[in-house]
Amino acid sequence: MTTSAAPRLHPAESHDAPWWRHAVIYQIYPRSWADGNGDGIGDLPGITARLPYLADLGVDAIWLSPFYASPMKDAGYDVSNYRDIDPMFGTLDDADALIASAHNLDLRVIVDLVPNHTSSEHEWFQAALAAAPGSPERARYMFTEGKGADGSEPPNNWLSVFGGPAWTRVTEADGTPGQWYLHLFDTTQPDLNWENPEVGEMFLDVLRFWLDRGVDGFRVDVAHGLIKAEGLPDWHERTGMLGSHEESADGQSAPGNDEQSVRAPMWDQDEVHDVYRQWRTLLESYNPEGDPARDRILCAEAWVEPVERAAAYVRPDEMHQAFNFGFLESPWRAADLREIITTSIAAADAVGAPSTWVLSNHDVVRHATRLGLPVGESRPNGIGIGDPQPNAELGARRARAATTLMLALPGSSYVYQGEELGLPDHTAIPDHLRQDPTFERSGHRERGRDGCRVPIPWEAGAAGYGFGPSEQTWLPQPEIYGALAVDRQQGVTGSSLELYRTLLNLRRDLDLGVGELTWDETLGEGVVSFRTTDQDGAGVHVISNLGTQPVPVPEGAELLVASSRLVDGAIPTDTTVWLRP
Repeated sequence: MTTSAAPRLHPAESHDAPWWRHAVIYQIYPRSWADGNGDGIGDLPGITARLPYLADLGVDAIWLSPFYASPMKDAGYDVSNYRDIDPMFGTLDDADALIASAHNLDLRVIVDLVPNHTSSEHEWFQAALAAAPGSPERARYMFTEGKGADGSEPPNNWLSVFGGPAWTRVTEADGTPGQWYLHLFDTTQPDLNWENPEVGEMFLDVLRFWLDRGVDGFRVDVAHGLIKAEGLPDWHERTGMLGSHEESADGQSAPGNDEQSVRAPMWDQDEVHDVYRQWRTLLESYNPEGDPARDRILCAEAWVEPVERAAAYVRPDEMHQAFNFGFLESPWRAADLREIITTSIAAADAVGAPSTWVLSNHDVVRHATRLGLPVGESRPNGIGIGDPQPNAELGARRARAATTLMLALPGSSYVYQGEELGLPDHTAIPDHLRQDPTFERSGHRERGRDGCRVPIPWEAGAAGYGFGPSEQTWLPQPEIYGALAVDRQQGVTGSSLELYRTLLNLRRDLDLGVGELTWDETLGEGVVSFRTTDQDGAGVHVISNLGTQPVPVPEGAELLVASSRLVDGAIPTDTTVWLRP
């Protein structure tokens, strides 16, 4: 076999590297995983009952989206009590049972934490509304006076990520118009003031509460948003989660080209790293012997550019992982994929952290749908009736190829619930059934995230496709979900489910998560080709064909797995294979 003289991109790690450096972590969106009581909404007992499925699938850990007490204005990302379970999902006893069951199955448990904002029904915010301007209660949030002689104008021009103004004016106790409070998301999600030490102490207590209950880590929501720039300067670009290189609210690019004009004043301020150094110290105190198997971890949801700034969140004294959104957002082109893989690994290696890889989650169009859209177009925030529809067959084929590529990369990978079934977004949810606040706050311009949050199909012939004991589901399921149900795919050679199971088992057996990565540059511009090998030299040759012509399998190579069938011994377009050299 011809080999490339390309330099090694990433060195192999020890076989006994800490678990989080190579784990495959499965995201569960509790509302949509499994319904235990028949009310049409997923819950903790439903999750616990289905955990053996995940152990059999071959993942290492689960990440649970929020299950805390919440009025559910933003599907639980508006928390009213961080130390309790919302009755919709169950009780603290149910959470304890879930954690214990997961650990018995050798599955670690990571829970979501939402530190940028609380619910407006949180006791702190209710106390702030009842208190006077300048009070200690208001100092826990971002309250400030408005502009203009009568304070009737917002403090600045910031817009909400969900659409509309990011400021709301309150009515004071005497009935007069009063101060304004910041909410980068919904009006019911007031931003906390992280310059107030009380806020930091409260979250340290929350971390202790869940660590004491046995959780193995935290995924930190909007990790880059806690600190705002001094003076709260105006921002003329659109307020997206990334906050840079996006078009402005009026469709024009922002003036200026200095760093602050690109790095939005509500995101990625340097002082945020002090918070995570404190958190890392706390987590390490739960593992005084330094046993890598007992590490508790932090993972950042940080939509940050460039990759070097994202890597700052995973320096040795901060978080353990950060989501690689550059990989998720990469166009389906070989050159783009090679570039993001190279830059991601280089940035992570520079700070001694593992790279992470993710293709879908609860906030984006599923990759089985996204990859069926024209290459190079901006990713839509949801797809609905009347919108351009994806090529479903093409999207499914590319999704299998993308996952097969991803799971061979060294580092840690995240899998979003149902992607192992090849689930697409529901792209025809009637607008009147949508629940994502983005839909209303954007004036119906953006459909929002409901399409990727539809309940999972377990049994093709059952009501609600086996989601629960009744036919109720909190969002409607598309008809295609029946054919993709677990019971239709389990044990079926070539199914998406069995492809994932094969990939995960091979990944673990071959220690690909701690492997050395070397590019192979011999197969042409339309191909992503690399070798991942462990310290003993075992591993795979990965070839992902994104070109227009079939690629011959190298002579003498043994096929281990293919995302789609080979054609006359060659790798067709939109297909990835793992070969034993």
